[in-house]
Amino acid sequence: MRRARAADVVIAGGGLHGLSAAIHLANAKLRVVLLEKDTVGRHASSANAGGVRRLGRAIPEIPLAVAALDLWHNIENLVDDNCGFQQSSQIKVAEDLVEFAALEQRSKTLRDAGYFHEEIIDGNMLHQLLPQVAKHCVGSMVVRGDGHADPFATVKAFHSKAISLGVEVREGAPVTQITRAEGNWLVQADTTCFEAPIFINAAGAWGGEIAAMMGDLIPIEAQALMLMITERIAPFLSSVVGAQGRALSFKQFDNGTVLIGGAYKGHVDIRTGRTALNMKQLAANAHAAITVFPLMRNVRVIRAWTGIEGVTKDRLPIIGPASEKGGFHLFGFSAHGFALSPLSGRIIADLICSNQNNWPIEAFSHARFTA
Repeated sequence: MRRARAADVVIAGGGLHGLSAAIHLANAKLRVVLLEKDTVGRHASSANAGGVRRLGRAIPEIPLAVAALDLWHNIENLVDDNCGFQQSSQIKVAEDLVEFAALEQRSKTLRDAGYFHEEIIDGNMLHQLLPQVAKHCVGSMVVRGDGHADPFATVKAFHSKAISLGVEVREGAPVTQITRAEGNWLVQADTTCFEAPIFINAAGAWGGEIAAMMGDLIPIEAQALMLMITERIAPFLSSVVGAQGRALSFKQFDNGTVLIGGAYKGHVDIRTGRTALNMKQLAANAHAAITVFPLMRNVRVIRAWTGIEGVTKDRLPIIGPASEKGGFHLFGFSAHGFALSPLSGRIIADLICSNQNNWPIEAFSHARFTA
């Protein structure tokens, strides 16, 4: 039998969270092997809207989102590239007084919890801020200082940085078996077996399968979330816009194209990794965009695509130690993990290297599903 190849850490999953963990661990001089069944960043990491936001976060995620935003403002220090990051306001509009009241209640809840970044503005201020927003909109919530980045540029930068630090990145290497021997993890990928005291499950929508191989049963649903982009039109928007009463993610790029999303679901086959667009859902997404921004009515959509995301029951990620010693989970970011990726890998690296962590992650333990 061929001897297993030794490493300090083996990571399953070459999305941004796995790459982030690899970078932080390589910076700590550990020998890291990263195994990706397809190509790095193939799924949710590159097929998302690139939002870097604190707006609308679940309260347990807010400390992480705040810390991650600081890293984004200095992202070149981590990966030698700005990843297309741009600071911009994130805005959630209310289309009627009921929705506006809900935003006000949300803002109060955050203030009571000690957070003050979500600002409520009335209709007059909203229409000054967004002149092209529909006239029926009555107000909004605004977070200033958030932003967005380019997912493709970000994946490329994280991948390149990992390689430059000596991380062994293997693409087309699905993990097929995980066992334990003398306190180490034996990880079979393609025709090679790797042995390491530390194993990180960063497998995204496939994280539940990897977790089961590790001895943890963690429910997760694979979803194919769709995005579309339009032809170029005259500049009218510099903020990222969503809506309180309907699913919408909306922003305009510097070249004039408009990205439209909102977690509308396509079709997915998790076994093959294949996806297909759902045209009825795309039409619903387009209707949402037109309702909030009527000037979009005659604008042509030129492309649409999907990315496979892993969604947990409570829409919170799995971050932290596995049941078995030396195992860690880092997946299930439920369509809002892009912004957290520079920090998520650091959290796991800190746990591995010093058994300490400076951020509250108790709410993200996998044990919440079995308690």
